[in-house]
Amino acid sequence: MTLFYTLSSSTRNIISPETHVLHNSHFYLPRNRSSFFSNETTLFKRETLPFKPQQQQQTGSFPPILRLNNSKLAHPFASISSYAESGGEEEKNEGVQIEEHQETVKKKENDSPGMAQAFDISSRTASAISILIAFAALSLPLFMKTLGQGLDLKTKFLSYVTLLFGFYMAWNIGANDVANAMGTSVGSGALTIRQAVLTAAVLEFSGALLMGTHVTGTMQKGILVANVFQGKDTLLFAGLLSSLAAAGTWLQVASYYGWPVSTTHCIVGSMVGFGLVYGGPGAVFWSSLARVISSWVISPLMGAMVSFLVYKFIRRFVYSAPNPGLAAAAAAPIAVFLGVTGISFAAFPLSKVFPVALAQALASGAVGAFLVYRIIRKQLGHLLVKASSSQPEPKENAIHSKNIGLLSDFAGPKGTQLEIVYGVFGYMQILSACFMSFAHGGNDVSNAIGPLAAALSILHGGASGTEIVIPMDVLAWGGFGIVAGLMMWGYRVIATIGKKITELTPTRGFAAEFAAASVVLVASKLGLPISATHTLVGAVMGVGFARGLNSVRAETVREIVVSWAVTIPVGAIFAVLYTWILTKLLSYIL
Repeated sequence: MTLFYTLSSSTRNIISPETHVLHNSHFYLPRNRSSFFSNETTLFKRETLPFKPQQQQQTGSFPPILRLNNSKLAHPFASISSYAESGGEEEKNEGVQIEEHQETVKKKENDSPGMAQAFDISSRTASAISILIAFAALSLPLFMKTLGQGLDLKTKFLSYVTLLFGFYMAWNIGANDVANAMGTSVGSGALTIRQAVLTAAVLEFSGALLMGTHVTGTMQKGILVANVFQGKDTLLFAGLLSSLAAAGTWLQVASYYGWPVSTTHCIVGSMVGFGLVYGGPGAVFWSSLARVISSWVISPLMGAMVSFLVYKFIRRFVYSAPNPGLAAAAAAPIAVFLGVTGISFAAFPLSKVFPVALAQALASGAVGAFLVYRIIRKQLGHLLVKASSSQPEPKENAIHSKNIGLLSDFAGPKGTQLEIVYGVFGYMQILSACFMSFAHGGNDVSNAIGPLAAALSILHGGASGTEIVIPMDVLAWGGFGIVAGLMMWGYRVIATIGKKITELTPTRGFAAEFAAASVVLVASKLGLPISATHTLVGAVMGVGFARGLNSVRAETVREIVVSWAVTIPVGAIFAVLYTWILTKLLSYIL
């Protein structure tokens, strides 16, 4: 959800930690991806980077979708094996070299904590990156136009502090919320953590800079009655900064433990606490708060139901087809066209004239479908030719497949067919993740920039109007904060969504991602209270339930639900505490 501010008064499979080699393939497959997520800081290693050339062992860090050349590249799912989908027996390992590789990886995991382990870099490099980000966060505000408008020293100092508060909130948005777009892609093996972070960093910043709203207000629309704070600029300024600090604090705690929580709910809880204590019960729109709380139930339930059905449809109409690989390749452009068109129409700033906006959305969908079609043909063409020229299934199997129901359980494809299916859905996942990441940067940057711009407006004497224009450098500042948080701590929540709830493969990851995006888009158009974070978590759970109740890790789900329940009250408590501290400090400064 995007915040607007206004002054108006209205474990089914036990997987061994070893790797194996596909007999007819040109890349090795680590058998167990769960070792990469053994804790919140254990993620993909360099040895698992996808898209390796047939006869080379080189690695790369660029998103595979950007690395299209004339060499035949394997599709990016080097961590998938057929038993993960079909429940088949595990294949035995091959070669002593693989065991030595696993020992090397395990030693690396023990020696390289945190961000160093996540990106497979040295601890010294990780520390250098963190220091550079901290230095940039402290120094860049000094060169922004916001501090160079002929202001007195006291106002400049407060503006500088305000920008740091906004950066802190944006940093935590990047650390927690970006997992909505990239978590399932990493969990399924479609992207490594390094590729996901680099891709999301570019797209999140671009979305914040190009799509971020340039007009906002000073208070959360529908949460606080702004008339209560008329003429109390100092208190309002302290409340806005406190809301940023309180929401950021809880987001940081949640990110540390890998809990995916809603950034919007954090801001809402912080503002409710501030308004209730300093404005009284009449300062809060309680009906709006009830709608937000109801989304804790509505969002995950809708996400789980839709992802359950999407995954079952994939298994029924793709897996049971006579040629699953060709069926997946044929369905991919259609699914991408529908998904990109819907996201474009709902999330992108298209024309206000409906026919023109619809044409723009359809054009975006057509471009996405064509892109996926070309990628699939280029990267998987040799496998498609092999699959189409292979012997057809025995007649009895074909007849049996006609009697399969939507909820029936059956073995999935294997060998070349499985490679094609995972390749197709993996590319679809990458495209949808990039699209959602770009949209997220434009939408959720307002959670940090809205209160920040409002507080700056109060300092500069422009809070009397109902709308505030956000400068471009402030939007870029928010985008930089999101990218910084994503790079330093984003891997923690990505690990939870991608691996700790249930085992994900490209088909499961796509089902969860497609379902979450569909539910959020439809619900936002219908005006239903919805949370993108809660919806995605529910969608991942739904995919797990489609494989059986035991496929969802109850302990992880319990921790996530508890973190949702305490988000608003904890945010409120922090906001009250920070407001009390800030009002005391401001009384000495102003």
